[in-house]
Amino acid sequence: MPLEKIYIARHGFRLNWVTTTWQSPTGLDRDPPLAAYGETQAKELANYFLSLPEDERPTAIFSSPYYRCLQTSQPTAKALNLPIYVEHGLSEWYSPVKPGTGLHPRPGSATSLRSYIAEIDPQWSSVWYPSQKGEGVSEVHDRTDGFLEVFIPALERIFNGKHQRILLCSHAATVITLVRSLIGDRDLPLRVGCCSLSELDLVPHQNGSVLNGNENKAIGTWKAIKLADGSHLEQGASREWGFEHIEIEAGKVVEDPGVPGTETHLEGPTGAQIAQSLL
Repeated sequence: MPLEKIYIARHGFRLNWVTTTWQSPTGLDRDPPLAAYGETQAKELANYFLSLPEDERPTAIFSSPYYRCLQTSQPTAKALNLPIYVEHGLSEWYSPVKPGTGLHPRPGSATSLRSYIAEIDPQWSSVWYPSQKGEGVSEVHDRTDGFLEVFIPALERIFNGKHQRILLCSHAATVITLVRSLIGDRDLPLRVGCCSLSELDLVPHQNGSVLNGNENKAIGTWKAIKLADGSHLEQGASREWGFEHIEIEAGKVVEDPGVPGTETHLEGPTGAQIAQSLL
């Protein structure tokens, strides 16, 4: 059976928004864990999925490799008895790196992250890697377009149509661009709060059949059932973010410094990690 429903959640409330003395469990720069409030939000998200009829629940979870997203995914994985698949295509958005300051961080492999989150299944290999040199606004939209065009057919081929409903856990900017890509509207006004949830259904053909595996059903072929909804959270959506919050200078997004000590490092793999001929 083809993929028919995609849930997209933003991670919960971050600890570095509460204190400046936090430490990253993974040791990675810019990889804070959830605050206690964020952990509560993640449990509320899991309770929401448990409240759904079984035939509406996700049957697979794909998470950004950042710890806060894996933490957010974990209660749902435990509640629904699902593995977590790590996907770098869902990673955080960083604006273009300031020249001469190195590279943006990149989390480790699924195998290495499994030592922190036992529910991770390392059998899934990421199909996309964002550039460690950062992305402009149009580039992060291009990234999610490209990711979805590779990811959806790979998901259906690798799992042989097993999953009709999936949950993606990511970050504010990436959540927004994923939604915009799926519905085919890069100008869609959208702000997403912590642990808010979007729900999208595949649009059927006019004859009533869904798109088959040989056609592009990633971009512009989905309809929104919910957008950045926080009604499942006791305190509603919090820390809402949208692209209108970015800092612009001379018509471009302001550059960010790379991680100190990476000035001579070579960039890791970028873009699609699976040949189109295999999809």
